[in-house]
Amino acid sequence: MSEQKINDALGALREEGDRLDNPEAKERLTTLVESIEQNVDYTGLSVDHQDLVEDVKDAITHFEVEHPSITGLLNEVIMTLSNIGI
Repeated sequence: MSEQKINDALGALREEGDRLDNPEAKERLTTLVESIEQNVDYTGLSVDHQDLVEDVKDAITHFEVEHPSITGLLNEVIMTLSNIGI
């Protein structure tokens, strides 16, 4: 279930990223999504999970004012990662 939730949230983040007008914000979100996809395995391990969690938290701070829907999705990702032990 957690794997599906993360995949759904990452898909939604990609869609939101496609709608961004700011190329830097779009690149930041795309890089973050790719990092999550590359680093998470669904047994609850990550190559460098602390950096990954910090990257998601930084992105939440970056997007929270101008892009609340992205912030909500990132919060969902971080909660799900936490639930699987990352």
